[in-house]
Amino acid sequence: MPFLNRLQRWAAERPDDTAVVVAGERLSWGALRDEAEAIAAGTSAEITVLTEWNSTHFAVAFAAAVAGERQCAVLDPTWPEPMLAEIVQLLGPAAAPAPAAARNSVGGDQLADGDPASSFLIGLTSGTTSVPKAFTRSRRSWQESFEASIEFFGLSQDDKTLAPGPLAASLNLYALAECLYAGTEFHTLESFDVGDAHTAISHDGITRLVLVPTMLRLLSERGLTGCVDASGVKTIICAGSKLDARTLEAARRWAPSATIFEYYGASELSFVSGTGLPAGVPLDAGGTGIGRPFPGVEVRILDDEGCVLPEGAAGNICVRSGMVSNGYLWGDDGQALRCFNGWFTVGDQGYLQDGELHILGRRSDMIITAGKNVYPHEVELALASVPGVASAVAAGMADDVRGQRVVAGIVPSHGGLTATQLKTGLEEILPRDKRPLQYFALAELPVTDRGKVSRGLMLDWITACDSRVRRLV
Repeated sequence: MPFLNRLQRWAAERPDDTAVVVAGERLSWGALRDEAEAIAAGTSAEITVLTEWNSTHFAVAFAAAVAGERQCAVLDPTWPEPMLAEIVQLLGPAAAPAPAAARNSVGGDQLADGDPASSFLIGLTSGTTSVPKAFTRSRRSWQESFEASIEFFGLSQDDKTLAPGPLAASLNLYALAECLYAGTEFHTLESFDVGDAHTAISHDGITRLVLVPTMLRLLSERGLTGCVDASGVKTIICAGSKLDARTLEAARRWAPSATIFEYYGASELSFVSGTGLPAGVPLDAGGTGIGRPFPGVEVRILDDEGCVLPEGAAGNICVRSGMVSNGYLWGDDGQALRCFNGWFTVGDQGYLQDGELHILGRRSDMIITAGKNVYPHEVELALASVPGVASAVAAGMADDVRGQRVVAGIVPSHGGLTATQLKTGLEEILPRDKRPLQYFALAELPVTDRGKVSRGLMLDWITACDSRVRRLV
């Protein structure tokens, strides 16, 4: 099961309690069950294609789409129309768009979980100009993920979760389903807006935030400036990239009662490792550590031949757990999700030290400069500790001599920052062969519509001499 049997339980026990809130529109447990059941009864599609902006109908349509042993493919509505059409074609004749809301429930058993081993979700990696890869997940994999995350993050029925990002993104879709499974209130926005998020936090009694670091930075810093009360927030969960010192410090000041969690995972692997920083505990930012393995997860570091590497040696982060996806429907090049005798990896590189997992970055992001391997993540963490740096992005640009050269984009915390200051700041904390050769001031972070930092976008800005980029000297 993923969550439908639980939804039936909450609807029977607490039909009038709030289940989902989207931009102020509320949906009770009873209404969610009835509307989803009516849609499920009125469609025979084996695969529902859900391409919608955030709404209460999204939650209803998603619940209906996974009833029985049906599958749901969640597509990002911001993707270009030709890409969306090609994905639908790849899904085949069994796929059909999500139907409009049906208000009259016909009753019956249309809304129930299917065989735990059956696939219910067709997930798609983030697309830009090419068709994203598609993978499937079993109902059992998400049930095991729910049990692990509820335990790790301490989710209770008294919590009110706000995930302000798009439901088409796996982080937020999972948060919705997790709350439906746990019987706790879920909130989101029509689209991410700092003011709307602050309003929800202040007026809806939000106790738990699920978001990416760039969103947390904006909410925290503007919340402090605008005196937005976040004292009721008890849990903050971040994923997508490592939290930097400035974001952590701002979040701690803005939400002083919150335990701040960050975790490492992947859409194909689910949760891998995580750590929580309780309120009042001194901040410890800047390293590559991302906590210990999640409940029910084993982690090993293997080389490209599948051999176990010694402690402290960098290699492929490999996982063995019941939460791993079934693999790809299309787009598998043999490298995206590899298996070494039951141990799975998506190519992220890291190492284990004293039981803690350290993340170096995705192999595909690695910069090879003059024969040396440089992970942008290492450079970014080092730059974030230099005075005057609010945020940093590192990437590799083509270089006739070195193959690639390391470049860095900086969002300054104040004016007047120079390349010389940055070079001096890195002298004691980053080896010479990993230091950037060029620095650029950024007017804003290059982020995707899902709030994740995009190194490729920064390189595009530099190449196009975009007005948001200025060379530092």
